[in-house]
Amino acid sequence: MKYCLAQPENAATVHNLMLQAFSIYRDSVPPSSALDETIESITQSLKQGKQAVILYVEDSPVAMARFTLEEASLYFYRLSVIPAFQGKGMAKRLIQWLETYAKECGKESLSCKVRMNISRNIALYESIGFYIEETEIVHRDGVDIPVANMKKDSLKGVIA
Repeated sequence: MKYCLAQPENAATVHNLMLQAFSIYRDSVPPSSALDETIESITQSLKQGKQAVILYVEDSPVAMARFTLEEASLYFYRLSVIPAFQGKGMAKRLIQWLETYAKECGKESLSCKVRMNISRNIALYESIGFYIEETEIVHRDGVDIPVANMKKDSLKGVIA
């Protein structure tokens, strides 16, 4: 396994991994906005300072997470694991990498947002030390979406 920080030229890989992982939310109401993103929008975000990490297994990309460095934390989003590798610890490995990277960058916490109705994702994050910091309602396409803002404090114990 290897981890690589994505460059703008890796936008198609990031996009492909995200579409594979988020396709299960195509029938959600409303569907995940991840499905609306394009290779070009991802390229632009990578050029404008947003970042992504890609996880490779035997030289094949199998997972990724996009993220930004904020004042005291690393905020990640669009964590994506292709269906064939789901349930095999890839998300936890990515989060572990993000924790180490955040610590190296002097950040104190990790944060993310999760739709409240996706209980398996909330359970995953809670199993590795995240908690629901607050909840909010996001309005999209005329629909109210309950969202959990999740956080993992104090990365001091993370082994670099």
